[in-house]
Amino acid sequence: MTTQQLITQIKKKQSFLCIGLDVDLNKIPKHLLKEEDPIFAFNKAIIDATHHLCVAYKPNTAFYEAYGIKGWQALEKTINYLNENHPDIYTIADAKRGDIGNTSTMYAKAFLEDLGFDSVTVAPYMGKDSVEPFLAFKDKHTILLALTSNQGAFDFQTKTVDGVELYKQVLETSKTWENAENLMYVVGATKAEFFTDIRKIIPNSFLLVPGVGAQGGNLQEVCKYGMNTSVGLLINSSRGIIYASQEENFAQAAAQKAEDLQLQMKEILIKAS
Repeated sequence: MTTQQLITQIKKKQSFLCIGLDVDLNKIPKHLLKEEDPIFAFNKAIIDATHHLCVAYKPNTAFYEAYGIKGWQALEKTINYLNENHPDIYTIADAKRGDIGNTSTMYAKAFLEDLGFDSVTVAPYMGKDSVEPFLAFKDKHTILLALTSNQGAFDFQTKTVDGVELYKQVLETSKTWENAENLMYVVGATKAEFFTDIRKIIPNSFLLVPGVGAQGGNLQEVCKYGMNTSVGLLINSSRGIIYASQEENFAQAAAQKAEDLQLQMKEILIKAS
């Protein structure tokens, strides 16, 4: 999916919501555990109930890897279901990969070609030659970890090197990489005060913003400082939506939570226009 196609969907749906599909078998409704594939059954129900309210889905691959081959099969079923039934929805493999060049090439092939995701999250710590293999795929995006929402982000990301915070150096350097136009960036919603400086460095890039909802991020603050003329934001909510209920009406409860966010986004977009 191209950036312009994503922008078109945002305008059409009046939403820039991304729903995280982080499936924990200890948290899903108990009646689903009787299903042949409870992970996929859960995802399918969530997708069927919320696809009209969001523009992206983001499975965190750790929640599938933890269940071995069955987990990977559920992930494959999920992305196939999305690509076949909702090809207009943007898909993110939240895999946080990043390794030496030939290994990164294989990671990129696995998620962007084999599974058919539109994008994959990548850690920048190993530098240019670990990221460019992901950037080589046409009409696919690499979402670089820039400033994350966890407390440990302050261990390294905000430390100054030669008078400049490390995350700013990551942003500046990444702009020089081949096919950098295919980059997006992860910026945590709990770091809203940093968005102004980030937008000075990457004014036109899309930002994937986790941390709204369960982690305490504020949607209005993020939009105030992070939105650009093309919206430029994908706001992710995972637990706050998908685990709204553990009863048989879990999908409807998730849809209600998603609609609450979508309506806030619609209001923000109307004001911005």
